[in-house]
Amino acid sequence: MTVNKARPVNLDIGTIRLPITAYVSILHRITGVALLVGVPILLWLLDLSLDSAEEFARVGTLMDSFLLKLVVWGAVSALIYHTLAGVRHLIMDLGVGETLEGGQLGARIVLVLAVVLIVVAGALIW
Repeated sequence: MTVNKARPVNLDIGTIRLPITAYVSILHRITGVALLVGVPILLWLLDLSLDSAEEFARVGTLMDSFLLKLVVWGAVSALIYHTLAGVRHLIMDLGVGETLEGGQLGARIVLVLAVVLIVVAGALIW
């Protein structure tokens, strides 16, 4: 059996440079997991606010809390990013942007749009 001596031997994760598409994919998975926690909180707040006028006012009072604003902003941010990255995947499933350059462009577009929309959501929440 012959061993190829030209293969890489440095497997130090800290020195490996991932392409932008890998970061977008990893963030898509992370935000998917974050949505498992965030969406139930958003649904609980929605349900509470729809019970009565008093509960609606209570949700408004709860939203004065810095911690709850941070949680809601985090959940909305995860929802924004996950949706944008999911739409990118759906577009790629249609055959658009399947090349290396197209994938990188799509990843950059997702990141820029996500940052802009997350900042806008933060401004609306705070």
